[in-house]
Amino acid sequence: MAKNTKAAKKVKSGEILVVGSKMKDVVKSAGCMSSGDLIEAVSKKVHEMLAGATARAKGNGRSTVRPYDL
Repeated sequence: MAKNTKAAKKVKSGEILVVGSKMKDVVKSAGCMSSGDLIEAVSKKVHEMLAGATARAKGNGRSTVRPYDL
């Protein structure tokens, strides 16, 4: 088994972080349809949530992001 020699991968701020088919399943199960640009908007919100959570963890002197940081 090869070791991962790279440091943590840098994630671009516009990168999609959500599984589109799963997101669409949730919307569909609520009886709605999803627009084509919904996945980008959901990913943007996830990026914002994670940015806030990492800032909170660092502000509390931690490098581990915990659920309550969200």
